[in-house]
Amino acid sequence: MKVLLATQKPFAAAAVKGITDILEAAGHQVVKLEKYEAQADLVKAVADAEAIIIRSDKVTAEVIAAAPKLKIVVRAGAGYDNVDLEAATKAGVVVMNTPGQNSNAVAELAIAMMIFMARTQFTPATGSEVQGKTLGVQAFGNVGRLVGAKAKALGMKVKALDPFLTDDQIIAGGAEPVHSLDELYAGSDYLSLHIPALPSTIGSINYELITKMPKGATLVNTARKEVIDEAGLEKALEDRPDLKYVTDVAPDNLATLQEKFGLRVFATPKKMGAQTAEANVNAGLAAARQIVDYFATGNTKFQVNK
Repeated sequence: MKVLLATQKPFAAAAVKGITDILEAAGHQVVKLEKYEAQADLVKAVADAEAIIIRSDKVTAEVIAAAPKLKIVVRAGAGYDNVDLEAATKAGVVVMNTPGQNSNAVAELAIAMMIFMARTQFTPATGSEVQGKTLGVQAFGNVGRLVGAKAKALGMKVKALDPFLTDDQIIAGGAEPVHSLDELYAGSDYLSLHIPALPSTIGSINYELITKMPKGATLVNTARKEVIDEAGLEKALEDRPDLKYVTDVAPDNLATLQEKFGLRVFATPKKMGAQTAEANVNAGLAAARQIVDYFATGNTKFQVNK
């Protein structure tokens, strides 16, 4: 099978070698499309691809239509909103992600962001400590559980909300369960977001929720920018000069937020959650192994467009 490694932002060299070794050992051909300049380059490259590995690259309906032999797309990472799932399903293409491979990297970044904001972005101003504060985790999956565990190691109290988990499962993961967004936000000095961008979540983190947070609270977003109601966030920061926002996914109104609120707002220059050498390799190798397993046995364990 011909496997296209399509990465506008390439994997590390070690990851590329590992991916290639795994696929070639199983008898597959690997073709690389790295640092391409336009979406048209990807559309052209998929013409005879039977499998594709991507990172943040956009597999649109146009890409799928241009790939008549395509059977599987694997997004090396947890999020998959850069793939048109409806178009893939209609074309009979399996779409998978690689959950858990980037989790520790994202969790470490979330904790680092909390401390960075607690210490006033490492300026000489007097900061605060995270010990003794309460962390709320919205979505208690792979990343959320790791954030909670690291926060507890720093002496924080951890609460979590996840509609897909029972109270016992949340407790087993090391957090106190809460049962509503209002309760979670009202009781969290730090609120760490780990929800996907879905029709039900896009724009859901709004003025009403944010302003329920306690005095001096910080909202931490290592999820997706689309889940934030950006106008609501701006108004919340205006009306509540004690609140802070730190994000790994810069909002469209970042320049305005930084001009208005200074050190109360910070965004990384680009999405950094998975940008560690370890996560880079782990996600890439997992993607390659899933493709090999799919063609060898039909395993669709990590399919996201069922």
